[in-house]
Amino acid sequence: MIGVIDTDGECAEWVFPAEPGAVRTARHAVRSKLSSWGLDSYGDVTVLLVSELVTNSLRYASGPIGVRLERRDSASGSGTGGAALLVEVSDPLPDPPRERAAQPDDEGGRGLQLVAVSAQRWGTRHGKSGKTVWFELALPGE
Repeated sequence: MIGVIDTDGECAEWVFPAEPGAVRTARHAVRSKLSSWGLDSYGDVTVLLVSELVTNSLRYASGPIGVRLERRDSASGSGTGGAALLVEVSDPLPDPPRERAAQPDDEGGRGLQLVAVSAQRWGTRHGKSGKTVWFELALPGE
């Protein structure tokens, strides 16, 4: 069952069980929220990156997976000073993900590479219980 924490205003947050269907459900929730914010043009890249990070969480963690979106205007303090979409994926595993160079025939190992080349900024941080991987996408000035 999905735990909807908040979907009002400029922030949306969900908790998904660590089950195979979580990736599909997270993609749907994220795309739907972006659409309601009028950010349909950011749907494909955001959904791709969320899919990669939720998949990583499913692969390595056994607890719930949190997904959070925050729409920031230029005055709210995005790292680049402009409007941005902050996306966070959290899980109970304390170890940060490791970026690795995938070989052409590897079936995995490209998730963080995709995040690194698609986002204007990204990183990880430790939380009370586990870690959060986050990324920002630049939005047009609002």
